[in-house]
Amino acid sequence: MELRHLRYFLAVAEEKHFGRAAERLHMAQPPLSSQIKQLETELGTTLFERTTRKVELTSAGILFVDRARQILADVEAAASDVGEIGRGAAGVLRIGFSGTATYRLMPEIVRLAREQMPLVRLQISGEMLTPQMEQALLDNRLDAAVLRPPVQSAELSLDEFEQSPLVAVLPLNHRLAGSTEPLSMVDLAHDDVVSYPRGSSVSSVVAELSRQAGFRLRIVQEATETSTLIALVSAGLGVAFVPGSASLPLHSSIALRPLSEEITLGLGTAWKPGAATPLLHSFLRLARTASENLHAHNRPPSAPETPPEAP
Repeated sequence: MELRHLRYFLAVAEEKHFGRAAERLHMAQPPLSSQIKQLETELGTTLFERTTRKVELTSAGILFVDRARQILADVEAAASDVGEIGRGAAGVLRIGFSGTATYRLMPEIVRLAREQMPLVRLQISGEMLTPQMEQALLDNRLDAAVLRPPVQSAELSLDEFEQSPLVAVLPLNHRLAGSTEPLSMVDLAHDDVVSYPRGSSVSSVVAELSRQAGFRLRIVQEATETSTLIALVSAGLGVAFVPGSASLPLHSSIALRPLSEEITLGLGTAWKPGAATPLLHSFLRLARTASENLHAHNRPPSAPETPPEAP
């Protein structure tokens, strides 16, 4: 099987017509039909049901569409990465970021990478959920991920470098928005909730907190992106629970309240040890440094020393 066979197959699958597919591929129809038959012979199955009026995919053909697209995408990505290195880059790293890390930590990591790893290109995917990133690491679609633990797979390593408090996000007109005192989960037992999708790190923690408080969350909307959750709260759809951060995408129509349960959520870099390279290890150190820099910047200044009395 050759890559051209996959391209021919996808053209026919998408056009559902051998003539149009041949035009798209800039070739005659008979050679295209012959190439598809060769592919079917090699695979030992029929990929298309052909009639005088239409061409339809068989069950095997439907499955092969996804596999063929993935194979071609992987080949194109490999060619792109090799081309980057050939043009003088030291390497390419594919990095995923969780929602709040996208706003606060990612810019600092990018800044440090430009200073300390100038010949490395970062391919960044932001506002991802931990389960998404974990699977992408296992599938070798990401080299590292800045995510919220825990990670479920024993195949991954994790360097956890900070903790963030879980906070409640309320619409500004909410009955409890006017105070700065900590809220208990029970205080929000009757509120509608907008949430990260079930199975994500934060939603799992929040679900367990509500269970311990004796009620079940009334989730009315789910969203992957933290910015979307906050926008939904601002619109009055419900309350949300997110990791607290000095750089959340805040709106003037929301209020943040700490929780009396004082739950914290970790943040760290995950990677697949078997795929680790010196370049990846450099990134792991850089991510930790970026976090330390931000904490040092946000730390309140120490009190000035009392000057000695004049003699």
